[in-house]
Amino acid sequence: MVLSKACTYGILATLYVAKEERDFVPIRELSDELHISFHFLTKILQQLTNQGILVSLKGPKGGIKLAKDPSSVTYYDVILAIDGEEVFTECVLGLPGCGHEVPCPIHEFWAPTRDLLKTTFVSQSLEESAASINELALRLSLAPSK
Repeated sequence: MVLSKACTYGILATLYVAKEERDFVPIRELSDELHISFHFLTKILQQLTNQGILVSLKGPKGGIKLAKDPSSVTYYDVILAIDGEEVFTECVLGLPGCGHEVPCPIHEFWAPTRDLLKTTFVSQSLEESAASINELALRLSLAPSK
């Protein structure tokens, strides 16, 4: 499983919003703080809004916020909204028909790892990670650390 750049950015953005202690976070702030192209980020946020993970508000006090409590939004929800279920079912090499009956060269060790990752992403909420980001000053930005 390889997450798309859009999915990675979606995870970073939802984590940023989850760690904030205010309602709406301006999209420009997200773009600037995370060092993600504003236009690319708005497309990603639109997908997350369409899938019911985010809520958006237009206007000077607008922005985005989580549609639900961060404790009920998982990494899996975000991945599913952007990259889809295929991330957890398709061959990592992209070979059609790869599976237990007709495996690719790395299927034997990739399939269990992929399944474990799915289980982890389903069980990990944004709230848990947001708390760690704030407590441990974990990095979210794509900019090189100083």
